[in-house]
Amino acid sequence: CRLPAAPPPPRRGRVVSRVAMEPGVDMKQVIADEAKYVLGTYARFPVVLTHGSGARVWDSEGKEYIDMAAGIAVNALGHTDSRWLATLTEQAGKLAHTSNLYHTEAQVLLAKRLVENSFADKAFFCNTGTEANEGAIKFARKYARVKAGIDPYGPAEAPHELVSFTSSFHGRTMGALALTYKDQYKTPFAPMMPGHRLAKYNDLASAAACIQKGKTAAVFVEPVQGEGGIHPAQAAFLRGLRELCDEAGALLVFDEVQCGLGRTGRLWGYEAAGVTPDMMTLAKPLAGGLPIGAVLLKQHVADVMSPGDHGSTFAGNPLVCATACTVFDIINDPAFLAGVERKGEKLKAALREATANNPHVKEVRGVGLLVGVQLDTAAAPAVTVAREMGVLAITAGAGDVMRLVPPLVLTDADIVEAADVIGKAIAKATA
Repeated sequence: CRLPAAPPPPRRGRVVSRVAMEPGVDMKQVIADEAKYVLGTYARFPVVLTHGSGARVWDSEGKEYIDMAAGIAVNALGHTDSRWLATLTEQAGKLAHTSNLYHTEAQVLLAKRLVENSFADKAFFCNTGTEANEGAIKFARKYARVKAGIDPYGPAEAPHELVSFTSSFHGRTMGALALTYKDQYKTPFAPMMPGHRLAKYNDLASAAACIQKGKTAAVFVEPVQGEGGIHPAQAAFLRGLRELCDEAGALLVFDEVQCGLGRTGRLWGYEAAGVTPDMMTLAKPLAGGLPIGAVLLKQHVADVMSPGDHGSTFAGNPLVCATACTVFDIINDPAFLAGVERKGEKLKAALREATANNPHVKEVRGVGLLVGVQLDTAAAPAVTVAREMGVLAITAGAGDVMRLVPPLVLTDADIVEAADVIGKAIAKATA
């Protein structure tokens, strides 16, 4: 049974006492200590977030923000959802981790939910989106060897090439990084994993030139690109990829790490095109803020995998999987999903109205609550101004898109207020 929903968050604009809310959190000291002790791989915003509720968060100075980033599309239920917290607390009091040497119920219950509500026959669990894509790469390459009649453990070469697309993002570990588009992510770590080909997104002719029988093992594509700039795939493009993969004997893999699990207003992003993949990778929102990843796969792929072929120490532990079951049950509700779709349309309409007279705004686009504001200039200054005005957003694409991936539970009032602030922020930043 579900626990009652969390109470509404306090009104934005009220500065909460730092002493009362988060005693001892000194913003300058935290930032200084981080510079001293934490590897500097992130260009963080100069705020220290301390707590949140719903689609609102507060920093160490008591300033309130509407969170239109949601931890980069992770916090689907917002912050401190009472149902999420109750499950997490209950499971933490029972059993948190066992490794995959033993059976645990929560992992099975989550796998059952994912399989019975998707195209898949099996689920594999990991800890992040990039790990999910690494797993899919391994599964695809072994499948290609077995299908070609080649000993998986022998030296003979089998179809092994992987195809991905312009503006794609699949992760930062070496296999997933090879599939990712931006050179700036890859160049410092060259050479990349061999056997990769890049085609143009939404261009079937380009894809056909890269997908070749006897060479291609798998094609990786995002039904809606997030990091790449909020670009939905055309239904005809996804259908065409399915046909090309079938003709070449290659696997079709949908990366739904960002667009999956309700973000588009449907449970899965691929549903809009009516195309089913052989595998699908998931992560960000699945456990509502806890680290989890998953690969969903058809039986013909699962059949080639054996114990010992792949694994993870932390993956699928009871704490994360029990919490993910609660997240899944809340999102997998027709009324909830319809609400996401409605809110997405409301957000796009409000943004178009708020930016209607700004010549630097070229387009507002997206699906569900995966929305981008395309500018003709860098979006970072507008993101900075928006943060100063109380709205958190992030960039995407070539740095010229303001990306909005808020909690799926944000309210209509959140939408109206955020859109108004974003319109003013863009106007100020582009003046």
